[in-house]
Amino acid sequence: MTDARQSPPDPAAPPRAKAPRSPALDDTAATRAPTASRLLKEQGILAEAENHFAQFGFEGASLENIAAAIGISRHNLLYYFPSKEALYQRVLDDVLTQWLAGMEDLSHSEDPQQALRRYIRAKLQYSRVHPQGAKVFTKEVIAGAPRYGKAIRERVGPLLKTEVRTFERWAREGRIAKVNFTHLMFIIWSVTQAYAEQEAQFALLLGKPSLTERDYENAEALIVRMVLSALAPDAVT
Repeated sequence: MTDARQSPPDPAAPPRAKAPRSPALDDTAATRAPTASRLLKEQGILAEAENHFAQFGFEGASLENIAAAIGISRHNLLYYFPSKEALYQRVLDDVLTQWLAGMEDLSHSEDPQQALRRYIRAKLQYSRVHPQGAKVFTKEVIAGAPRYGKAIRERVGPLLKTEVRTFERWAREGRIAKVNFTHLMFIIWSVTQAYAEQEAQFALLLGKPSLTERDYENAEALIVRMVLSALAPDAVT
C-alpha cells in the first residue's frame, strides 16, 4: 500500500512554478461593474462638461475649468475620463442614446398618428429638460461633425432607414400619404431642436425670461398638427 502521507519538501529542490492565472479571472476583474460612487461622480462630471461644451464648444472648453466647477482637480477628472476628447465623445454619446430611444419606439408602433405624437412630444421634452445637450450636438454638427461624424453615420443612419421603411409601409397600407420620409424626419428634428437652440430668442420675443411648459405644449400641438396634416392620406403632395 502506498503511504498517503506527504514527504517534507526537499530544500535543494527548485521552487514549484505557480499555476498561471486564468484569463477568465482577469477578464472578470477588468470588466467588473463600476461602483455607485464612481457612477455618481461620472454623472456630475458629464453634467458640468455638457454645460461647458454647450457654451464654449470643444475647442473653447477646458478640463481645468470643468474640474474646477465641480470642485476637483484636473488630474482627478482624468482618472474618470482620460482626455477631453473622451469626455466630449461621452457627452455626445449620452445625447444620441436618448434621441435614438425615441426613434426605436417610433418604428415599433402600429399607429402612425399616436407614434408621431409621442415622438414629437419626446423630442420637445428633451429640448426643454436637456437644452445644453442639444446645443452641444448642434455645435458639433454645424462644425461639420469633425469628431462625431462616424458615430452619427453608424448609429443614426441604420435607424433612420428603419423609420423610413416603417413610413413607407404605412403609406402602402393607405394610413398616411407618401412624402419624402427622410426629409420629414429632418424637419421634425430641426423644428423640435430649435426649442433648445433658440430658446433664449423665443423667450425674448414672447416677453418672458424663459419658455414655460405651456409654451412647449403649444409648440407640440402645432407641430403635430402640421405633420399629421401633411401625412393625411388625402393630402395633396
